[in-house]
Amino acid sequence: MRLSRYFLPVLKENPSEAQIVSHRLMLRAGMIKQQAAGIYSWLPLGLKVLNRIQQIVHEEQQRAGHIPVLMPTMQSADLWRESGRYDDYGQEMLRIRDRHDREMLFGPTNEEMITDIFRAHVNSYKDLPLTLYQIQWKFRDEVRPRFGVMRGREFLMKDGYNFDLTREAALHAYNRHLVSYLRTYERMGLQAIPMRADSGPIGGENTHEFLVLADTGESEVFYDSQITDLTFGDRQIDYDDAAACRAVLEEFTSRYARTDETHDEAVFAEIPEDRRRSARGIEVGQIFYFGTKYSEPMGATVVGPDGARVPVHMGSHGIGVSRLLGAIIEASHDDKGIIWPEGVTPFHVGLVNLKQGDASTDNACEALERELTARGLDVLYDDRDERAGAKFATMDLIGLPWRITVGPRGLANNVVELTSRRSGGSVEMSPADAVARLVEIYAPVFAASYGG
Repeated sequence: MRLSRYFLPVLKENPSEAQIVSHRLMLRAGMIKQQAAGIYSWLPLGLKVLNRIQQIVHEEQQRAGHIPVLMPTMQSADLWRESGRYDDYGQEMLRIRDRHDREMLFGPTNEEMITDIFRAHVNSYKDLPLTLYQIQWKFRDEVRPRFGVMRGREFLMKDGYNFDLTREAALHAYNRHLVSYLRTYERMGLQAIPMRADSGPIGGENTHEFLVLADTGESEVFYDSQITDLTFGDRQIDYDDAAACRAVLEEFTSRYARTDETHDEAVFAEIPEDRRRSARGIEVGQIFYFGTKYSEPMGATVVGPDGARVPVHMGSHGIGVSRLLGAIIEASHDDKGIIWPEGVTPFHVGLVNLKQGDASTDNACEALERELTARGLDVLYDDRDERAGAKFATMDLIGLPWRITVGPRGLANNVVELTSRRSGGSVEMSPADAVARLVEIYAPVFAASYGG
């Protein structure tokens, strides 16, 4: 992609309405535009990151054996009356009447609708276990939307729902989701800590939130510092192995980590004082087991092995896809701008031409662009007739993890400059070596994406 032809409406000044870093940088980097309170248009750069995040979520869900569906954003109020939640949900639900005076709502979540789909098509325990998920837009009418995409009214969410014959099988689904979420967040360059939380309007007896530690987090959290030393890494897990999934859950939840709603000061005091931590956290996902809370009132039953009908055990599992952009920026930025992790960057490398119009630099940049693209790397080529400082400032602001700088002086010695956005360090090398180095850097990202 040539920057001279790209739609990238960067801002030089900090927007006055932006209260936190991620909101400010997303506006400045031309990623989003506010259309109404808590409602945003996604511009090309922001959409590319959103799509990268969606791809990772899809891949990890399907790696765990979960099946994608797509449900409508509009739902019938009648379904919510069956579950008893229509009147209980509160003012965050946007209620609508259509032209025939039927009561509708813009879905804040989909437990009722997925239960309706299940009960219409699944009749036997032989069709279980089953987990269906979607990535779909949701709407919750926040009383005070703020912080950009971190607390908007319209947001993109992955919501998944498991259906199992027994409590034990449903708890395995819970553990399986925890494992898949750990993989998902680490691929995005995040450490998201599972913390025991409150179930809120979803309901249920088991729930963990995944929180990214950040000063601007909306939740106060309390944890044992040892939990921040844990990583899932590149280990391979058989998702059908209940013991293996349970072992991962125990590894990541045996140390104290709770949100303020479930914090227990007496239990916290038992941790050695030098390991007790309190901080702010950004919620980026949550998993729930709620048993037969929805299946019983809505008649989602199957014929069991003994021929009797039984309600299925369920859970729901969400990831805040659009919210993750804000969380990643909050966790990864400096005073110059965003620093994207390699797994979610909108472009893998920025290519800067220091002397646009010079035949040798133009030819060298075009050759690099072709070679990098042929190797599967997404390149943003700054071919504008701008001074070098402005080009570097744009690259720093939008946060691409790697930059290749091409100028006449370096080319005279057959070298270009490869710069790391994170460290700021630069190395001179031949164009061929720069390509080879970037291919090496991104090999683990591509291996994770395509299953290795």
